[in-house]
Amino acid sequence: MSDNVNHPSHYTDGKIEVIEFIEDKNLNYHKGNAIKYICRAGKKDPQKEIEDLQKAIWYINREIRNLKRRTK
Repeated sequence: MSDNVNHPSHYTDGKIEVIEFIEDKNLNYHKGNAIKYICRAGKKDPQKEIEDLQKAIWYINREIRNLKRRTK
């Protein structure tokens, strides 16, 4: 039985949930969200796999922008 609040089926594919990986690696918001969208791409809605991957790219680009700003 799927628990749509705590353990939705598209979050629990594999041996661990994506959030456990993100927390274990101590990733920040942007990196964590990029990983989340990559790992879950198309699982909630197969028609939105490309959109999910585009969201991951958006978060990666935002992280790159922030890193560039900090190094100026």
